[in-house]
Amino acid sequence: MEQKERVKMSELRADERIRPPKAYDEVALGYTEEEAVTESKRCIQCKNPQCVKGCPVEIDIPRFIKKITERDFQESVRIIKEKNNLPAICGRVCPQETQCEQKCILGKKGSPIAIGALERFVADWQIKNMTEFPKTNIKLKEKIAVVGSGPAGLTCAGDLARSGYKVTIFEALHEPGGVLRYGIPSFRLPREILDYEINYIKSLGVEIICNVLIGKTYTISELFNMGYNSIFIGSGAGLPYFPKISGMNLCRIYSANEFLTRINLMHADKFPEYDTPINIGNRVTVIGGGNTAMDSARCSLRLINSLTRNSRSVDSSVTIIYRRTEQEMPARAAEIEHVKEEGINFMFLTQPVRFIGDNRGFVTGIECLKCELGAPDETGRRRPIPIKGSEFVIETDTVIIAVGLKSNPLIPKTTPDIKTNSDGDIIVNSETMETTLANVYAGGDIVGGEGTVIEAMGMGKRAAKSIIQKLS
Repeated sequence: MEQKERVKMSELRADERIRPPKAYDEVALGYTEEEAVTESKRCIQCKNPQCVKGCPVEIDIPRFIKKITERDFQESVRIIKEKNNLPAICGRVCPQETQCEQKCILGKKGSPIAIGALERFVADWQIKNMTEFPKTNIKLKEKIAVVGSGPAGLTCAGDLARSGYKVTIFEALHEPGGVLRYGIPSFRLPREILDYEINYIKSLGVEIICNVLIGKTYTISELFNMGYNSIFIGSGAGLPYFPKISGMNLCRIYSANEFLTRINLMHADKFPEYDTPINIGNRVTVIGGGNTAMDSARCSLRLINSLTRNSRSVDSSVTIIYRRTEQEMPARAAEIEHVKEEGINFMFLTQPVRFIGDNRGFVTGIECLKCELGAPDETGRRRPIPIKGSEFVIETDTVIIAVGLKSNPLIPKTTPDIKTNSDGDIIVNSETMETTLANVYAGGDIVGGEGTVIEAMGMGKRAAKSIIQKLS
């Protein structure tokens, strides 16, 4: 019998996943072999596949799906890795619904093929069934430095190494992964999956040196003096935006970037195995509507439940406030649904105007205004307009601000020949990804501001291609 609707992926129940011992277990459980084969058979193998045009790294999607129908999973993942060095990561965190799946012809009258879930399936199959990595392929004399071990850096390094170049990644923190390790919770991206993908990149001959902050430990100029022929900058977006309202300096007001990094860096997700909790009280308010806001809210709920010894206090709550409606939220629909399932509250059409503190300097509340939607702004979304006289106060113990990030400013500040735009993003040639400094390339959030993992990977691939062409 023909399967018309997509096969739904199994998930951990909400009541299980919000508290120990499964608080940080992966929520989405992946397809079984039979589920993957059934879903793959829905693909009609278009002669002019639009899904490929929607993929920033141009994976041959129909071809890898066809191999799943034949149960040739090894060949399927090989096809993916022609273009994508990190399929187990992309299958989990990429917004396929707005990229490849949005282009799927089946989506016009029903459900598009679950391309992301199928990519994840074959990548996970490889992890479980194929223990050997490819042999190191270094055969060329040129040396290339990559700054940052996030998705852009890992992709660029992997493609260069596969072409035979000696590549060294410099990572500022003590473990590689960048935003994949420190910005995405393990219930969305398990650390063993991330480690496997990074080890694959290392197996290609890529050297990763941690605890090196380029711009401080070494400058770009010093890297050239050390013998590197080309440099790729993938240092990400590490400078958070903050609303310009009073009370910002009160204690327990975090940027989402700092909050998630603290959890992942200090293993607060493994409390009490690691005695590094983040004491956030029982009432947390998250400001923002993107995936980072959803991650911050879900981590807050898990922290509260861990610190209250597995039983949720009657006074505890996590609330997301957003100045537009749910329809305008940039977060993935699946993440919003997970937030709802876990009992986290939403307050839409709400804009903070002042943070309120006590005599110790700790935040205790947020004064807000209700909003209504006006005409669309430059993003195409309707602009929120505060309603005068609608003030009210939300009581809270902790505030997490997740309204976006700017590009990391350190390298541009220490490299005068690299030019930036008014937002602080490094200016590059969009085709070659070369900066205004010869033989220095850049990609990911340092170029485009806060974007998706797969967009960063696409820029890393373009830079690697340009470097190879120039050096050869």
